[in-house]
Amino acid sequence: MTAPGSSPATWPISQYVLKVHSRCDLACDHCYVYEHADQSWRQRPRYMDLRTASAAAERIAEHAAAHRLPAVTVVLHGGEPLLLGVRRLREILHLLRRRIEPTSRLDLRMQSNGVRLSEEYCDLLAEYDVRVGISLDGDRAANDRHRRFPHGGSSHAQVLNGIGLLRRPAYRRQFAGILCTVDTANDPVAVYEALRAEEPPLVDLLLPHATWAIPPHRPHGEPTPYARWLLAVYDRWTADGRPMPIRLFDSLLSTGAGGASGNEWVGLDPADLVTIETDGTWEQVDSLKITYPGAPATGLSVFTHAVDEVSALPGIARRQTGLDGLAATCRACPVVRQCGGGLYAHRYRDGTGFDNPSVYCADLKELIVSLNARTSPTPVPTPPVVDGEGADLPDGLLDRIGSGHTAEDDLRFLTGSHLAITRALLVTVADAGSADARAGWELLTRLDQEAPEAVEETLGHPYVRVWAASALPGPGRVDRGIDSHLSCIAAAAAVRAGASVELDVPMRAGVIHLPSVGALALPTVATGTATLTVTPRDWTVRHGAERARVAFPDEPGTGEPQVTGARWQAGRHLPFGGSTILFEDLDPYRDCHDWKAAERVDPPQFAAWREALARAWEAIEADVPHQASVVRTGLRAVVPLLDDPTGTLRSSTARQAFASIGLARADGPATAVMIVHEFQHSVLGALLDLCDLFDPEHTARVKVAWREDPRPIEGVLQGTYAHLAITQIWRQRARRDGAGSLADERHRQYREWTADAADALRGSGALTPAGERFVGHLAEALTR
Repeated sequence: MTAPGSSPATWPISQYVLKVHSRCDLACDHCYVYEHADQSWRQRPRYMDLRTASAAAERIAEHAAAHRLPAVTVVLHGGEPLLLGVRRLREILHLLRRRIEPTSRLDLRMQSNGVRLSEEYCDLLAEYDVRVGISLDGDRAANDRHRRFPHGGSSHAQVLNGIGLLRRPAYRRQFAGILCTVDTANDPVAVYEALRAEEPPLVDLLLPHATWAIPPHRPHGEPTPYARWLLAVYDRWTADGRPMPIRLFDSLLSTGAGGASGNEWVGLDPADLVTIETDGTWEQVDSLKITYPGAPATGLSVFTHAVDEVSALPGIARRQTGLDGLAATCRACPVVRQCGGGLYAHRYRDGTGFDNPSVYCADLKELIVSLNARTSPTPVPTPPVVDGEGADLPDGLLDRIGSGHTAEDDLRFLTGSHLAITRALLVTVADAGSADARAGWELLTRLDQEAPEAVEETLGHPYVRVWAASALPGPGRVDRGIDSHLSCIAAAAAVRAGASVELDVPMRAGVIHLPSVGALALPTVATGTATLTVTPRDWTVRHGAERARVAFPDEPGTGEPQVTGARWQAGRHLPFGGSTILFEDLDPYRDCHDWKAAERVDPPQFAAWREALARAWEAIEADVPHQASVVRTGLRAVVPLLDDPTGTLRSSTARQAFASIGLARADGPATAVMIVHEFQHSVLGALLDLCDLFDPEHTARVKVAWREDPRPIEGVLQGTYAHLAITQIWRQRARRDGAGSLADERHRQYREWTADAADALRGSGALTPAGERFVGHLAEALTR
């Protein structure tokens, strides 16, 4: 995520592909080196000489030392690296170990077709601890579809012989795994069984290289044949107890749980990899050869240019920037954190370059949604719902939410989608932002690589999206300087990450707000810009002649910070359901609810809120136990609202502020009703971000029993869904209090209201098929 207009950044590079031989002894018809657009191999030396290898090793070592990299990976590649011969290969391995190892731990790898592997080669690989990946596409029929010798003969037997050597106990450590290119003409289970039979430590399943200019083969116009093929393998692999890692599946499962990808094909991990050709020229990632002639070229060489100069190139830098390096379509996609836009080369299209989704977008989306559904603890065998925009939902999610039994995994999916939308909004704001906004964006970009958890936690604060929506460029934006709040968001992420940074931040009436962290008020009530310096030990603020400092204890958590020259108000949390919830009475964008947000709550009132939430949680556990874990997992913040002078209960949800509710304080049971009611609104709002449940062009209004005025369709849908949960609360209380009690009366009233409203929705003609299904499950839940 490089800020628009920012100066080039350099990125630590830890992975290098060394093209030690530019020719191959096979003639695979799907090879990206020889069979696609870039044919620069024809002008390269056949092999890398020692002078070039030495210069490459020097560059790698000096870069590792400058950036204090604990380890670097060098992959010997081709062509076919074994064409070097034993003597030349030994010389290069010795040189790499001797020069790089004193500076950084060297992980040596090789990718080979395996046909030339021998005991002599294996002894050499063991001596220098080189781990070898072998290319194999399955059984003989599958492998010979593409991987043949130039004379047309099969390579299958020779490859199996090579793998057989690596499976020996003496060489087993050197066996890195099998690389298999998917071909939908091959039987997926037969391919899987053939690969498993070789007992590999790892399997890489790769989509065949393609672009929008040269799209992949899709049999009979089938929209997602590669997803279907991969899912067949996944199901068999899972049924077998996952006997070996399959990198693509492991990456998607990891990113689905919020972890790293470890794979340039999917996910948002920085792709810190460059290539060195046989003549010493630096190139970008090798797969770019499929796009257009000269696509990987940099014009730089190991003899004249350091790694930092390579990493600063726009094409290299973009692939370090995670979400911001993706097309707008990808940034707004709910599965973007798992997909990551797919392989960079696969996004290429004539005219728009790489600013596109992957040519495998439909397959990747289908694969990810299906995998997420298969890993849910409560899978429901129903087909995914597709709205008019083509956005898939995981199997069963719509039905579970509609029936009022949202699962924790459903909530995680909605949370991830909300975060993706927030990130997309930030991209739009930053693209048209001020200088302060761009500086904040640049910092957030860097932190997203160094401390992604801190950035995700910060951007997950509900009122970041509220701010971003109000800061979008256009005639509706009232405050021209609103985009500079982005630097405050970046500063909050830096605080969480324990980073040391300095940047200019906006002040509102002398107050600097760091979302969910706190607010620092200077003595002078001024609106403008101050310079904030953050370190793990202290924060300092400079504004004209004013200076302020917040110093933290040497041991975290051992005391309050020492504040000079300003007043500090920290963000506060309250216990809730065995965890904590943010009590948000500081954020300048929290005042977006139906009623006015309260100002900073004093300690006695804060203690009263603590008691109210504790009693509310007890009531939620007693009255809607199936909702309790979801509310505890999903509710992130409570905004205190001003009390109604007449004593009427007040609560509110803002559509943009997912996982946050506004409340006026009440007793525990009443607070429980309001929390559950508003949380239902929040869940449905997040679902409506992804799925059209009604026709937005429908203008008719519907009369409901709980309002005097006829309501628009969305209002009726929201009220009906929230009342489903309230009906369940009063039913449980009626069971305890008995027939004829106030609770029994309330239960009957809410049940009737909700049932009538559900019937009105189904008769309105406004619901989409997905909406009909959703309301059908809601009505069915009432009858149960």
